[in-house]
Formats: sequence, C-alpha cells, structure tokens
Amino acid sequence: MTDATPVELMTIAGSRLLRDGRVVFAGVGAPLEASVLAKRLHAPSLTIVLEGGSIGPRMLAGRLPISTNEMRAAHDAFMLTSINDLFLYGQRGHYDYGFIGAGQLDQYGNVNTSYIGDPSRPKVRLPGSGGANDIVSSCREVMIMTRHEPRRFVERVDFVTSPGYLNGPEARRAAGLVRNRPTAVVTDLALLGFDEQTGRLRLDALQPGVSEEQVHANTGFELLVSETVDELPPPTDQELTELRWLREGNRSDIPQKREVTSAP
Repeated sequence: MTDATPVELMTIAGSRLLRDGRVVFAGVGAPLEASVLAKRLHAPSLTIVLEGGSIGPRMLAGRLPISTNEMRAAHDAFMLTSINDLFLYGQRGHYDYGFIGAGQLDQYGNVNTSYIGDPSRPKVRLPGSGGANDIVSSCREVMIMTRHEPRRFVERVDFVTSPGYLNGPEARRAAGLVRNRPTAVVTDLALLGFDEQTGRLRLDALQPGVSEEQVHANTGFELLVSETVDELPPPTDQELTELRWLREGNRSDIPQKREVTSAP
C-alpha cells in the first residue's frame, strides 16, 4: 500500500525512465517534476533543457516554474541561449529524451494540445503546441505523461499537434521522422509502450493497485496488451519525500512578508 496520489504515482514512474548522463527536453508540469526528481535521486548527470533557452538549470524546491519563459526556469543554468538555438540543437540530434504532456492522445501516440471539437467552433481551446511539436520531431526517445481518462485517450485526436506514429510506423517515416520514435506513455494507471509493427499503444505495466479492467475502462480504443503485464514497484519513501519537497519546498526557505504594525 502507498499513500501516493495518482499524480505522484505517474510522476515517479516517469522519473524512473530517465537515465544518468542523458539530455532531456522537458515540458513544464509533471514532465519537469519527473526530470528534476530523476536528477536528484538516480541521475545526477542528467541535463535538463527547457524551451525558454535554459540548459542545465537547477530548480528551486517549492518554486518550480509554470512557464519556460520565467526566470525560475533559468536558475543556475549551465547556459542561456535563444529558443532558435535550442531547437537547432534538437535538429542536430543532441537530445536523448523528449518529455511532454497531452490534452488528447490516440492509439498511435498522436498528441493534441490545440483544441477539442470542430476547428471552426471548438468546444475547448487548449494551450497549443509551444515547442511540443519540435520536441517529438527531434528528440531520440519521446515520452508522454498524462492522466488516464476516456476523454483523453481517444481513438483519433481532433487535431495532431504533435505527431506520434500518425497511422503507423511507415507513415511516421514517410513524414520524415526517421531518427526518433515515441517510446512510452506514463499515466496514473499504467505504463504504456508501442508495438513496433503497428505503432499502436500497448499496456506494459500497471500502477500499484490498478487492474487491467480499470485501464481498459478508461481507454477510448482497443489497447494492445503485452504478454506479461507486471505491477510497477510502489514509490519509495525517499521518492515521495523528495517529490513533495520539490513541490512544496521548506517553509523556512520561503521569504515571509514582514508584518507591518501601526504606531501606537
């Protein structure tokens, strides 16, 4: 048993996928939290890259950036460069991992972060691509992190903001995406991989306490299943403590407003 929340399970599972000595181009939110957690616990030489132009920043506990363009995203970075240069490094093959979130995700790993519904009158407008399209088109291994819900896991996304396998491996190669590939989807219910022959999503492992039935009930398409579906190890006390510290920080480290008293 664990007292970890679903989002904490997802973030910790994502952090375990990152290896030491690699470079990860991370989106803000859970992908960044997972990257920082990995760097603190088992991958001290992991280099984090953020879209705003920072390479190798050191995140402040309790003050993780919510935008790649704020100064907290550049704290103690090895290098600050332009967005153009950052994406050029990706095109030259310098990034091992791309780690992004998703509004919608389909059976081929295509990601929608643009809109839901009819493009002329969308029901919901999502944040847009930002650098996500460039990330999934240039980083060697692409990983996606999102909550596992039927409204997110759909048979076909309403708009392909960031390409997965499109409609299969040949379609991805025909689009010119030949040096990289989607490798994993991390959710609060499971760890998913991709079938090499079809490019379709496959259930590889379950989060602690989750059943296969729960995963299928929350997936809006037929999900392939590995021959062996294991349960992921539960978060350790250290992983949970570090993650919560990264999110909340030490209260004593946060400057407090000086109390102003009126003169007698």
